[in-house]
Amino acid sequence: MNNQTQECCPRFGPSLWDGKTVEWKDKKFIKDKVFTVFNIPLNFGGVMTRATRKIEAAGLTMLDGLCLSECTSLWNTDVFLAVEKEVAGAENVQMSGKFFCKVYEGSFQDTGKWFADFDKYVKEKGFTVSKVYSWYTTCPNCAEKYGKNYVVLLGKI
Repeated sequence: MNNQTQECCPRFGPSLWDGKTVEWKDKKFIKDKVFTVFNIPLNFGGVMTRATRKIEAAGLTMLDGLCLSECTSLWNTDVFLAVEKEVAGAENVQMSGKFFCKVYEGSFQDTGKWFADFDKYVKEKGFTVSKVYSWYTTCPNCAEKYGKNYVVLLGKI
């Protein structure tokens, strides 16, 4: 299949997430780590392949293409892939709480601007955020195919 017909990422509907609050109780994820240099991921593709293989070996799929990233240092980003149930051989975690969401669209080079805007936006809404996760809703190939590169910032409130 060529880039125009292959679909590995589901089409994203920004209206379902933009300005919305979602609440999770024990939402299941598997967790992995991406090595970064000054926040630039070096092995993201390999980590995603490894995690996806574990999910598929369990007879599951990643729910809604939901893969959250949390930058924990200049050298590491934790990734969380949503699953239906625990996956053998993976670090299984659960998330609970309320998360306020804002959707951005554009080049990853704008990530710093998005975080600054998100910080201002949540304060204007009266929220205090304890953690922020990024959801890169499509891989680069699917973003090119769809013509949009949506990124959701989710702040735990």
